[in-house]
Amino acid sequence: MKTIIVVGGSKGIGKALVEKLLPNYNVKNISRSTPETSHNNLTHHQCDVIQNELPEIKNADGLVYCPGSINLKPISRLSIDDFKEDFEINVLGAVKVIQKYLPILKNGDHPSIVLFSTVAAKLGMPYHASIAVSKAGIEGLVKSLGAELAPTIRINAIAPTVTDTELASKLLRNDKMIENITERHPLKKFLSPEEVAGMAEFLLSKNSSSMSGQVLEMDCGIVSFKI
Repeated sequence: MKTIIVVGGSKGIGKALVEKLLPNYNVKNISRSTPETSHNNLTHHQCDVIQNELPEIKNADGLVYCPGSINLKPISRLSIDDFKEDFEINVLGAVKVIQKYLPILKNGDHPSIVLFSTVAAKLGMPYHASIAVSKAGIEGLVKSLGAELAPTIRINAIAPTVTDTELASKLLRNDKMIENITERHPLKKFLSPEEVAGMAEFLLSKNSSSMSGQVLEMDCGIVSFKI
């Protein structure tokens, strides 16, 4: 049975991914809070990835880095510290984890890394300056490491639009906001965590063995179409 490290698997997309993986994979979850799910295939390591030393793990065939931020402010209200904090959570945390577990991933079975970007890295959106800068860094990291680690390790990213998670709750806090966000997307919907987790599972599997260095937009049409 393959082993997957999931960073941030106690909430949102990470939680949905852990639940999807557990029947068929050994999952090593690294997060500040303990997952609600318990399973014989799940090992939890309580850790703040930014602040703490990462746990020792002996083997892994995949790595998914889920932590992120949604810091939406006008540029005039964004401090330099805001940019630094978002970059640390989204990019430097991912780099730290990849550097830590790269040696064991190199010995894995068709190893794969999955990171997360956002549609805001391609679609200019007001008040997204800090998060867009950070996630553009993730996309650059995926392209560079895809080339550097080939053919041993694949690395791809998912760029979701609004997803119904605790992180995005401020964007979906009432019926009017839900209606507005739904109408903005050509497919007249936004994402569930389970949909995004399904894409992550695909990118970890041998079914995506020809894909590396890709940023896959799960955008409900908002980037791709003008209708």
